[in-house]
Order: sequence, then C-alpha cells, then structure tokens
Amino acid sequence: MSIAHYVARIEELCFRPFPAEHGPSDVGHSGPGHHVAALGTSHGMPGGDPAERAVTVEQYEKDRDALFEILARRWGLTAPYNLQTLLLRTEREEIPEPWASLSARARVAWVWEVEGTGRWVAVAVADQDETDEVQLLAVVTETGPP
Repeated sequence: MSIAHYVARIEELCFRPFPAEHGPSDVGHSGPGHHVAALGTSHGMPGGDPAERAVTVEQYEKDRDALFEILARRWGLTAPYNLQTLLLRTEREEIPEPWASLSARARVAWVWEVEGTGRWVAVAVADQDETDEVQLLAVVTETGPP
C-alpha cells in the first residue's frame, strides 16, 4: 500500500464504529473503543536474518514519518510519544487498551487528537518482539494516551 492508502485507511477508521467485543477485523483487530490496523506487515521476519529485519524496520519508520508529515498538516504538529516510558508504567499501574499493548510492541508513536471525532490516532512501528513480524500500525481509539 502507498502512503495515500495508509492515510485513507486511518481517516476511515476515525469514523468506523467500534465493536462491542474484542476480535479480528478486516484491518487487524478491534475492540470496545479502539481499532488497531496493520498498515504494513513483514513476511518471514521471525527467526529470520537480523539485517533483513533491520532494513524492514527502517522502511516502516520512513513510512511512519511520511505519515507524520501528512497528518501533522491536517491535525497539527505533535512531539513523538515515548511508548517505552508507558511500558514501564504498566508495571505499577493499569494502562488502558490499546495503549498497554501498543507500548509492548513499539518504542515510539506519533499521536494526534482528531478534532470533532472524539478519537485519537497513533502511528507506530511494532518491532519490539523479534519472534514476531514487523508491522506499521495505526491505532484509532476513543481513549487518550495515558
């Protein structure tokens, strides 16, 4: 998919109803109050060549940052959100979903409150688990970042 397709998917998710139950969706998975869309997913990364994984991570980071450039023009400039700090907080407090899961999968996200929708958007690269595929994720949620 191209960056334009990613943007279109994110915009569509800003208005898509949330399901009553957690489960898979046509874009990834959804639950009460959130959608998590895999905009891009590597293939064959678990247990694969670390150099190839690094190249994939680098490409998804470039895509994430290209999304930032476009979405920042629409929703405003924002500082990167440190998900590793949030991950540390999960040890001593309850962090709501989808933020707890996102912090376990990614290091940093670009986050916006989408005015007029009551929703938040986060874009991140999930690469923390070397036994899993690398993914470019878009999260749309009604719960602001903790």
